[in-house]
Order: sequence, then C-alpha cells, then structure tokens
Amino acid sequence: MPRSPEQQAGTEHGAAPQAADTGGHKSLLPDSRTGERKIEHVRLCLNEDVTGSGITTGFEQYRFRHNALPELNFEEIGLGTEFLGRKLRTPLLISSMTGGSEATGHINARLAEAAERRGWALGVGSVRAAVERAELAASFHVRDKAPTIPVIANVGAVQLSYGFGVEECRRAVEIAGADWLVLHLNGLQEVFQPEGDTGFASLLKRIESLCRNLEVPVGIKEVGWGIDGETAALLYNAGAAFIDVAGAGGTSWSQVEKFRSTDPVRRAAAEAFADWGIPTAECIGEVRAISPRGALIGSGGLKHGVDAAKALALGADLAGFGRNLLGPAVSSEEALDRALAQVELELRTVMFGIGAPDLASLRGTPRLIRR
Repeated sequence: MPRSPEQQAGTEHGAAPQAADTGGHKSLLPDSRTGERKIEHVRLCLNEDVTGSGITTGFEQYRFRHNALPELNFEEIGLGTEFLGRKLRTPLLISSMTGGSEATGHINARLAEAAERRGWALGVGSVRAAVERAELAASFHVRDKAPTIPVIANVGAVQLSYGFGVEECRRAVEIAGADWLVLHLNGLQEVFQPEGDTGFASLLKRIESLCRNLEVPVGIKEVGWGIDGETAALLYNAGAAFIDVAGAGGTSWSQVEKFRSTDPVRRAAAEAFADWGIPTAECIGEVRAISPRGALIGSGGLKHGVDAAKALALGADLAGFGRNLLGPAVSSEEALDRALAQVELELRTVMFGIGAPDLASLRGTPRLIRR
C-alpha cells in the first residue's frame, strides 16, 4: 500500500518517527517533542553521518592545471548562463530538500529568498503530500519569495505507479509556482522505508506519458545513487527535458533510513549499502557522452565551488548543492547568504585560475585533468 500523506511530508522523500538533537541549528526547527515528525529527515541530515562510506563523488580524481597568466580581469568573469530557455545569473542550483510542515516551510522560504537575491535556481522537496493535503501547500509556496528565478517542483516518480498522473503533477507545479517538474528516483530508499513504495515495474512508460502530456518540462533526478549513461539515454528518449544525475558521494538515503528504522534486520541490511552508487563525476561524464546537448544538472555531494567548477567542466549545465546548504539555511539568513557567496567566489576563482572568462570556456576546458 502507498504511504500516508503524513509519512510523505518530511524532507525530499518523507518523514521520520524519532527525535534527534538539532546540533545547535535551532532557529527554524521546533523541539522534537512537539511531534513534528515531518522534520526528522532534516534533523538526521544535520546530526548524523548519513554520507555513504567507501564511496566518493569522484571529483577528487580531477584537478585544474593552473594558468599563471590568465589574461583576464577577475571582476569581468561572467557566471551567466541559460538553461531550458531561461537566463540565469549563475549556473548554480539549490537542490530539492524539504517542505511539508510549518518549520520546513520556513526553511524553503529562506532558501527561496537567498536564491532570488543571488540568482540561483531553486528546487523544493517532494510536493506529493501537499497535493493530497491542501493544508500542507503553504510550505511549498516559494514563488512570492523568488519571483524571477526558475523553480523546480518535485514528485517521486514511483507515485506514477500508485495513482499519480498528469492532474496531480500539474497540481504540484501549481502549488510551488514552478517552471519545471522533476521526478525523483529513489528505489533503494523505498526498500528501506517502512511501507515503502517499490512498484517500479513499467515505470518508464508512465514517465514517458507524463513527459508528453504535462505542460511544463519534466526532468528526472536520482537522490544520491546516480544515473548512468544507459539509463539517461532511455530517459531522454522518453521525453525527459533534463536529467539531474544526483550521484554518490554525498547523502546516502539508505543510511538516513538506517537511522530512522527500529527494525534490526532493516538497519543491518541498510548498512550493507553504505558504499552503493555511481560517483557523481562518473555520472556526469557518462550522461554527457551519450547526449552532447541534453540538459544536464550535476549534483550529489558537491562541497564547494571547486566541485561545482569540476561538474561544469565535465559537462553539466548546472551544479546542484543540497545538504551542505541545509545547516546554513537552518542557522540564519546571513549564514545562508555567506554559504552561497562563498560557492560563487570559489567558482569564479577557479575560472580566473585557469583563464576561463565565461562558462563556455570552462566547459570542456583542457585544464581539467585526471590526477
């Protein structure tokens, strides 16, 4: 049976039943004793080691070859780009993280305001619960905070096997005031969730039908285990407008579910998948190789602007950041602004350091080499 809306309304993929300390990030998170189950994924991501062990993003295998004479002025370096016909001030994305409760709605509002100020694109967490329960919709209302940047609504792809169709996805887009919809693929997480939805059979044809019939572009993203080139080809051919590889090396949702679970068998089994997934750098390279012009987002464990530069140089159109922005977003508006500004400074400094005046020069640069 599908999970209830209450179970679905946490961060990107659901809510958790147990309490956890916020590790000092208390400005937006209520005390767990209030019964705010919907924010437990946020708590776990802030306080537990939910990164997979034994696997990395793959970015450490690359380095930029320094150019001592860049022949350009630092202040003239441009980060402007275009994605799916929309002009952006930066090639950067705040990836889907949260929503579905009053507290996580405040986090979304803060992320939206910061993204608007700095010209980042913005994804919101899974809107499924708000489609099913109108009272949760306000936590995804970000368009008034971000009137000019692209906003991406988000629904679990597997829900297409459980009754979600064009009308429900259209409603998700309307709730977020979104320009695009992304369907997330999270099969392993569903396995380890209590009452997880694992009906992935014949899902590709349902994705294709939605891509052909929804009025806005539909993309596909993973949640931290990556999309390989072969799968990307199937998705592009099915009509996916973009792919977000969301590779391994960052948050592992099997590890998140391990901390949630009270079932000793599931906890032990989840631990066996700590090194599961395809490194983000490998995903970007594979997907770009099979589709030289397909719209592509590189996310999954990016830590700073140098990682973003590597993702873009490998072929991504946008570089996405998720959990590394969650702590600053919960902490304060100023902390979040500093985090975004730091990523931008690091990215510009890479471009200056290799003599790339714009993103076209960064993409495919011969100065990105394997270690």
